[in-house]
Amino acid sequence: MNKEILKVENLSKSYKTKKHLFAGAQEHVAVRDVSFTLHDGEVLGIVGESGCGKSTLVKSIIRMIEPDSGSIELFGRDFLKLKGKDLKRARRDIRMIFQDPYSSLNPRMTVFDIIAEPLYTEGRLSKKEIADKVTDTMKRVGLDLSFARRYPHEFSGGQRQRIVIARAIITNPRIIICDEPVSALDVSIQAKVLNLLNDLKDELGISYIFISHDLEVVRHIADRVVVMKDGEFIEQGTCSEVFDHARSSYTKELIDSIPVIPEFAS
Repeated sequence: MNKEILKVENLSKSYKTKKHLFAGAQEHVAVRDVSFTLHDGEVLGIVGESGCGKSTLVKSIIRMIEPDSGSIELFGRDFLKLKGKDLKRARRDIRMIFQDPYSSLNPRMTVFDIIAEPLYTEGRLSKKEIADKVTDTMKRVGLDLSFARRYPHEFSGGQRQRIVIARAIITNPRIIICDEPVSALDVSIQAKVLNLLNDLKDELGISYIFISHDLEVVRHIADRVVVMKDGEFIEQGTCSEVFDHARSSYTKELIDSIPVIPEFAS
């Protein structure tokens, strides 16, 4: 098996919630005692119904929100202890692609500036080097170079997601977390974006954590699968182990609900 590059152990995250104005705060456990590993070149699928804690989990992993307890080891380093410049450097290696490409794009920025933004933030490259890298990245994800000076509202959902993917890969990350990256797209466009992600994995040596409620999409792209329910992992294994030999009744129900999608058929 390839080298382990991410190790999550006993991760938990809770929120304080109120049902109404005069009620006392109640604790809602979004993620409970979750552990898993990710290996170099691997695609790990995490599946479950909406509200099961998938998005909270990945936001905790990348530290968009801070977990309450547990540990995250990224390339052998304690990711939760990193601060300042060390945290900024570590985040070059782990990026996110979100569900809704339009909401994750600044409508006032051109495509060029959106894709180049991570490089501007780092401040390590000259203007020419940035321009060359943006051009190369646009070509890599299948975006016409004439799009560079246009704005997000001028594009389709699939094109916007390619812009988001370009921004994610421009710093040459080792890990990309995909949080429902194709659920807002038409089925025919989903297949094209999934194929692009697969190609980028092979070309650039990227590992993915792929979050979805759609088991058929996960089966198309993942090497291993984790099934999540009510903030906990209830089953995990290879695609064959989980899809063909499911142990949990919940997993079996999810599999039985999969619609037949011709584009993903083998």
